[in-house]
Amino acid sequence: MLDDPIKYGLLAALAIALVWAAVTDLKSRRIANWLNAAIAIGAPIFWFASDFALWPDVAIQIGLGLAVFTVGSVLFAIRQMGGGDVKLLTALSLWMTPMVLLKLIIMMALLGGVLTLVVGARNVMSRRKRTQWEVPYGVAISAAGLWMIGTMTIFAAPVVGAAQ
Repeated sequence: MLDDPIKYGLLAALAIALVWAAVTDLKSRRIANWLNAAIAIGAPIFWFASDFALWPDVAIQIGLGLAVFTVGSVLFAIRQMGGGDVKLLTALSLWMTPMVLLKLIIMMALLGGVLTLVVGARNVMSRRKRTQWEVPYGVAISAAGLWMIGTMTIFAAPVVGAAQ
């Protein structure tokens, strides 16, 4: 059985990946596929480190990922969310239990609202330049993910998995 330092190391790697995603989204409005894939691939390693049972723990995580991807695909189709943002949120959802994911989505929406106001104000102030900034929503997703990682590790609550 793997112990807590392994889990904390994996969460630290996830945190680094989320910071990288936010920075690249701010700079280029793109989140690299390799980064989203790395986050998604890290989730099963975390499941193994957390002693997940194949049924129902892993099945629940995969179901959450599929549900998030489905909703995100609809949002992408109606141009409300970027493709990289959908992939990032899907990969991140593989790390979270349903309740933690719900908290993450609420925090993401709040942070995204603030980010939208900031970008909107910038657009109003720079309207003479005729350039409209897009909202880098990967920043809100990453910040919410970092918040969840921080609160879960600080208070020593389980991030994912069944009660042990």
